[in-house]
Amino acid sequence: MLPGMASAQPDPKANGYYALPVQGDFVGQDYDVIANKDDTLLDIARVHNVGYEEIQAANPDVSLWVPGEGTSVTIPRRHILPDVERKGIVINIAELRLYYYPEAEEGQPPQVATYPIGIGREGYDTPLGITRTTMRLEQPAWYPPSSMRKEAAERGDPPPEVVPPGPDNPLGEYAILLDIPGYLIHGTNQPDGIGMRASRGCIRMYPEDIESVFDEVPTNTQVNIIDHPIKVGEDEQGNTYLQVFKSVEGVESGIEQLEDMLITKGVIEEEGSDILDRVRLLQLLAEPDDQITSLSLFYQDAVEEPDETEAMTVYSMLDEPLSESC
Repeated sequence: MLPGMASAQPDPKANGYYALPVQGDFVGQDYDVIANKDDTLLDIARVHNVGYEEIQAANPDVSLWVPGEGTSVTIPRRHILPDVERKGIVINIAELRLYYYPEAEEGQPPQVATYPIGIGREGYDTPLGITRTTMRLEQPAWYPPSSMRKEAAERGDPPPEVVPPGPDNPLGEYAILLDIPGYLIHGTNQPDGIGMRASRGCIRMYPEDIESVFDEVPTNTQVNIIDHPIKVGEDEQGNTYLQVFKSVEGVESGIEQLEDMLITKGVIEEEGSDILDRVRLLQLLAEPDDQITSLSLFYQDAVEEPDETEAMTVYSMLDEPLSESC
């Protein structure tokens, strides 16, 4: 078996926990598995604790529904930790991923757990900011919100006043309430939607993931909901990497944000951004792929000078609206 390859078995870190790095900002490692005859890409994603958009972005040429027996599938399990305080729960909605930093027991190294999530679709944005967990509910009942009741009534199909626990309950079997009225972290009865923007603002998790953290997250745990479509991190050797998610908005503002991040981290000097190849960075920001990429590929002396046609094509993107996938 080639290095980095694995059979289609569950990831040994499928429960999501990693030791925090002593140096650097990375946890986990990408690896490959071999699809079986009856696998879909979504089946493989769930077994290996990644979401819908993650598995598709890592395997753009693989069929979602019929990967095919013997097909190599990349599992994107290498993560740059968000550039915020490593405390409590951190939810990066741009990444569709949750990070949980439990309190380390005495004598034990600090850890982080990370899970794919589903979030609010357009018009039902998950609110940003710092909040806290309030209550934990096992076998919760679901009370359809007034907006949903109104929409359903207009269709002539009003929902019930309450949906009891069971297979038809969209909250799943576990829910953690937040100190934002109406918002929860909860399971789901539609796990194929994990890794998508499909909810009315709540944060959904795979049923097995919410179960694994339900008893671990104390009441009054800090929850920091952020929107970081650009991430920058260093590995243990001090090499810098960047990751741009498809939710990035604004090419020119994106490159300014990236340069500010690199200056803050001391990667480049405030007057030294000219070492970066802006044309190729603009192209990445215009067509983000969610993948972790070495920053060294975007240094001026690491790439050939683009021809005039390529440069004009990329800069013309600044005057065009982004696609719906951004």
